[in-house]
Amino acid sequence: RWHLSSALLGTGAATSVADSRRGFASRMRSSQVRSPAPPQQASGESQSKDASGEAPGRNFIQSIIDEDLESGKTNGVVKTRFPPEPNGYLHIGHAKSICLQFGLAEEYKGLCNLRFDDTNPLTEDTEYVSSILNDVRWLGFEPAGIYYASDYFDTLYEHAKTLIRQGDAYVDLSSEEEIREMRGTVKQPGQNS
Repeated sequence: RWHLSSALLGTGAATSVADSRRGFASRMRSSQVRSPAPPQQASGESQSKDASGEAPGRNFIQSIIDEDLESGKTNGVVKTRFPPEPNGYLHIGHAKSICLQFGLAEEYKGLCNLRFDDTNPLTEDTEYVSSILNDVRWLGFEPAGIYYASDYFDTLYEHAKTLIRQGDAYVDLSSEEEIREMRGTVKQPGQNS
């Protein structure tokens, strides 16, 4: 059984497991959420945007959130979510996403929900749900809420029917073989259905 917690326990030269976790989560947050510190400016110079158009020390995600907060789009509340599929153990990419999503919520004094994308019951297991929740907590975060996409299937189904009736969506009646042929490959683009 190899999953996030056991994979990360051995990283770094921390004095304890707790120090290791805090250090890892802090490094992940700072590398994922923050841009490198800008060079010091001479006194009297105004802070301007860097070559990417971002304010110094900010990244594009923070800039978007700042703009949304400024415009009132979010009613002053930042809400993020981490949506893993409970069909396996987490890996380092998941850890980066956890630190990004929970870190942004923390930075903006908002909320981050854990929403399991449990849309394929054949590959999902409660063992993975428990493992994912343990890994989120191991990294030092606590979800504001825990949700399951499957709890909303009836609502999603009704929305789909509405979109179809409005002409904004359709049901693809292609056979499995036709779908496979139209899907395309790495070397050949797919076809519209």
